[in-house]
Amino acid sequence: MENKNPLLKLKNEHRLQAIPFPEFKTEHFLPAIEISLAEAKAEIETMKNNPAAPTFENTILELELNGELLDYVATIYFNLLGAESGPEHKALAQQISPLLAEFGSMVSTDPLIFARVKAVYDAEVAGKDKPAIPSDLNDKEALKKAERYRLIERSYTGFIRGGAMLSDADKKRLTEISMAASQLSPKFNDNVLNATNKWELHITDAKDVEGIPENSLKAAAFTAKKKGKESGWLFTLQPSSITPVLTYCKNRNIRKQAQNAYSSRAFRDEFDNQELIKQTLMLRKERAALLGYKTHADYVLADRMAESLTIATDFLEKIYDVAYPAAQKEVEEVRAFAKQLDGLDELMPWDMSYYSNKLKEQLYAYDPEELRPWFKVENVVQGLFTVTGKIYGIKVKQVYDVPVYHPDVTTWEVWDKNDNFLGLMYMDLFPRDTKRGGAWKTSFQGQGLHRDGMRRPMVSIVASLTPSTDDQPSLLTLGEARTIFHEFGHALHSLLADGYYKGLSGTSVLWDFVELPSQIMENWLMEEEALNLFAKHYQTGEALPKELLDKVIAAKNFQAGIANVTQLRYALMDFAWHTADPATITDVDAFEKEVTERFLLLPTLEGSNTSCAFAHIFAGGYSAGYYSYKWAEALEADAWSLFLEKGIFNQEVADSFKKYILSRGNAFHPMDIFVAFRGRKPDPDALLKRDGLIG
Repeated sequence: MENKNPLLKLKNEHRLQAIPFPEFKTEHFLPAIEISLAEAKAEIETMKNNPAAPTFENTILELELNGELLDYVATIYFNLLGAESGPEHKALAQQISPLLAEFGSMVSTDPLIFARVKAVYDAEVAGKDKPAIPSDLNDKEALKKAERYRLIERSYTGFIRGGAMLSDADKKRLTEISMAASQLSPKFNDNVLNATNKWELHITDAKDVEGIPENSLKAAAFTAKKKGKESGWLFTLQPSSITPVLTYCKNRNIRKQAQNAYSSRAFRDEFDNQELIKQTLMLRKERAALLGYKTHADYVLADRMAESLTIATDFLEKIYDVAYPAAQKEVEEVRAFAKQLDGLDELMPWDMSYYSNKLKEQLYAYDPEELRPWFKVENVVQGLFTVTGKIYGIKVKQVYDVPVYHPDVTTWEVWDKNDNFLGLMYMDLFPRDTKRGGAWKTSFQGQGLHRDGMRRPMVSIVASLTPSTDDQPSLLTLGEARTIFHEFGHALHSLLADGYYKGLSGTSVLWDFVELPSQIMENWLMEEEALNLFAKHYQTGEALPKELLDKVIAAKNFQAGIANVTQLRYALMDFAWHTADPATITDVDAFEKEVTERFLLLPTLEGSNTSCAFAHIFAGGYSAGYYSYKWAEALEADAWSLFLEKGIFNQEVADSFKKYILSRGNAFHPMDIFVAFRGRKPDPDALLKRDGLIG
């Protein structure tokens, strides 16, 4: 089996060493995990029993390079789990995840390994000044020296946070917790995906779809046809399908059905996630207590740019004090408008998008749907590459000889202005039943040192955007175009990485810094100078009319208060879940309603629950970390102000952002990196100023 298993080949004949996806079958994964895991364990045993004195090379670097084959196999498995997996593939997570969790815990709690790491830490880091960012970022030796210090420091910290100093009994329990938790998150995700896929709304009466734009109706008719319906329109809970219903459908009852379905996913149904939430919280609380922290949130924040729960909470509360009163006014405007327009007595959640859009249209004399013809997906993608080429000098070329895991996936080579290869990129942009919802950037290979030398990254952008139909291309909303820009910002963070050690490379930064490169990339989409490079009508080639662009820009802070309060609700609810004693939480829904009451702007929707579908915090990497979006947005608003001051394509600013933010990864503390770029610490009011909430 070993020789025949295609997953066990780290090298192949492809010119880019691209992953041979078509060769893989579901039955290959578990054996490949088991074999590569045994290999990784053997490497660890050799390293920890090395009779030579601990050094950076024989300890820290060995840990950095350990288990490359295991990483390769596991990375492919879990990326496909999110993007392209059937029931058998998903089921394997219950076996694979505990194996990996057990191995990770075994390493981080091994006293012999920790003794070696501590010896190197004491010799090279403890009591010594951390290296400053070199004045000359072309000085590779100075950068490598700084990275060496940072890698030792992060390795040592990782062992402490991983339980290296616990008693044997506590180490054993910590391993059990990790293994149990590793099974819960994939199950949570499966439940959300299954609940999302199960709901369909088939409409045959044209009166019931009145108001929904023609583009969306064509897509819904195409979906109905694909699903075997003889006529009508089929709507699903995919964002590209449900959003037009909530925003445009005149039939209030249809909007209500759609809102109810979306807001109750994986709650009190066959895919109910309530018990998984309780179990997850109990395990996280117990782990934090074992490691000496009061709560899971305290454990998480101790290793973040924010540094403490108090600092992060104070940051959010300051925004709340300004945003909530603004949001209340914005909702009241919509309520009065709905009353005036249609005599609506009570504004409900399923009314908000509909009447907000009507109000926006009245105030700014444009409908966001008008923009779709200028955002054909191929044009947006090419425009994105044109814009980033102008900013950073990169060149992106589509290639057709790279194997893919689904026909929807396209592949791209990325080069710098000097024709140096930067990396391979996959793009997988449209929804399907085998893919979880939302959008994300992931990696199949990190930049940096591998056993066979330096390697460039392989990244992937995954999304669920408006698909094409048999008679219409994919035409995106402005929000969907923003999604592509956002995720490509993450991709650039990996593609432009110029570090030495892959554990510090690209997006391997402190979690509340990781959204800065993605969020700043969105800004170019709202600039005339950038849009003029690519926003052409897909039929006529006409440029986006200036009067329409002016309206879009004028409306950019429309309901900024509501937008901020929505994010604050998620972030502070996340903190509430991860600071409470889970033993006292008997009713998941009651707890959610209690902690979110202060954010209410509309009547509560009976049967709705956000937490049961909140995969970011219960199945992703954002537990006690959802605040990171607002934190990084504040950094981004401040960073972007320098581009606005100097010019959005100013090469001096762009080169500085690239050198300090995009290329450095986690080689230095993010505050040091930000200060090096901006010349000072972040302006705490930059976000509120940018959103028009303060002067």
